Amino acid sequence: MGRVEKISVAVTAEMAAMMREAVETGEYASASELMREALRDWKLRRQQREQAIAELGRLWDEGMESGPANDGEEAFARLRADLSPKFPQK
Repeated sequence: MGRVEKISVAVTAEMAAMMREAVETGEYASASELMREALRDWKLRRQQREQAIAELGRLWDEGMESGPANDGEEAFARLRADLSPKFPQK
């Protein structure tokens, strides 16, 4: 596990009860084990959020470089006109 540093963390009474229950039922061997897993999950979520933000930025740049935007209403009107002979409304 490497070097361990002991710290104190304040939690609500509800959180403390949840932690005690998880340890008492054997889900975790100790509150420390539970907190280490919680921190690993938190770290993973932060990494995933950073990756999602980077991907959104990449997609934004790709969209901006693809040329001027089309008016959505005009594009749908053209699609409806193109498709209406093939799929007449009943």
